[in-house]
Amino acid sequence: MIHPRTASTSLLLLDATGAPLADTEVTVEQTRHAFGFGNIGFDLIALANDDDSAPVPDGRAPGGRAEREHSLAIDAADLPSDPETDAGSFGTASGNLEALADLWLDVFNSATLPFYWGPFEPVRGIPATERLQRAAQWFVDRDVAVKGHPLVWHTVTAPWLLGLEADEVEAALRARVRREVTDFRRLVSSWDAINEAVIMPVFTNGDNGVTRLAQKLGSLGMIQLAFDEARAADPTATLHINDFDLGPEYERLIEEALAAGIRIDGIGLQSHMHQGYPGEQRLLDVVERFSHFGIPLHLTETTLLSGDLMPADIVDLNDYQVEHWPSTAEGEARQADELERHYRSLVALPAVHSITYWGITDDGAWLGAPAGLVRADGTPKPAYERLRGLVKGEWWLAPTTMRTDASGRVTVSGFPGVYSVNGTAFEVGPSEATVTLPSF
Repeated sequence: MIHPRTASTSLLLLDATGAPLADTEVTVEQTRHAFGFGNIGFDLIALANDDDSAPVPDGRAPGGRAEREHSLAIDAADLPSDPETDAGSFGTASGNLEALADLWLDVFNSATLPFYWGPFEPVRGIPATERLQRAAQWFVDRDVAVKGHPLVWHTVTAPWLLGLEADEVEAALRARVRREVTDFRRLVSSWDAINEAVIMPVFTNGDNGVTRLAQKLGSLGMIQLAFDEARAADPTATLHINDFDLGPEYERLIEEALAAGIRIDGIGLQSHMHQGYPGEQRLLDVVERFSHFGIPLHLTETTLLSGDLMPADIVDLNDYQVEHWPSTAEGEARQADELERHYRSLVALPAVHSITYWGITDDGAWLGAPAGLVRADGTPKPAYERLRGLVKGEWWLAPTTMRTDASGRVTVSGFPGVYSVNGTAFEVGPSEATVTLPSF
């Protein structure tokens, strides 16, 4: 059965003199997916910085709590909500990070790095720029695309904003967005320009400077601020809007932003599933509702548990606090099956351009949940092996011997991405390409 994403390219192969290479044996292989198979890169920041510094608490471990009010209930037909981390992780020194990096790089081609304002700049004027630049460079050097998350968010924001008036907060926020996008222009190709704008002006679970500004500007004004400043700093960056509220309010806000002339490059749909996999149909319904915008959809912050599920009556996922939340054999089998269903159903949809899994390992996982693809002891779970079997197996062209026809042509079919013929790179898509091979 041909996968819906399969594309073909007819190659005309020429030698160094420009003559067609007729009836010639060549080796074709895939080197990169165009689809974004992402994960957070938080755990590898210490490795990229070659240090043993202790991690900054990031709310993924037990006791971490996002300062969020969930009084705005999500439509029951939508995915479970995402009460996100309460601080950005700037790297963990635990475990064998080299081995973890090998597992990470063997599957994923897109890394999300943390730019939560609070831990990024706990003291005004002293941001963690160089540390994150080294981490971003580490991924870029390994042909991994980097996304920054997030530029504007009301949670995990800088505590020193509390002493500022709204206009001062606005000036600081505009400068913060311009600074980060400018400083990371060569390294970070995409940004979550704003995170959870729907709830931002009505957030009441703890004071913060960004919510006070959002009450003045409104959700649309905050989106305008984030996109305007980021776009001015780097016109080439891909800018996303991202939210856990996948109901009508999010749709209306996107419509208002587009009507106001704001160019949104990607729509983020958070998909933490700590209370269980909702099934393909509910996921497909969400994608269908947001696909009418004609903007690439990105399933962000995806998690599936390999242990006991969180009780269904929990509204704010942060409210569920347990001392020990182990991965189990039964849970790992369920996680593997659900992860395969999740990826198969979404990768088949042209509107979906990426899926980002929220965590490679259980070590320090958000809320202490067994949501990682690798156990805390560093061994891969069945879900990791299942995903690798898709990304680098079923959906991947291994080195394959082909022979050109009498005109020097050969047709290559596979998932869109970067391929090579005898070491010379080309892209697979619904097009023709000419490749010159200098030698064999």
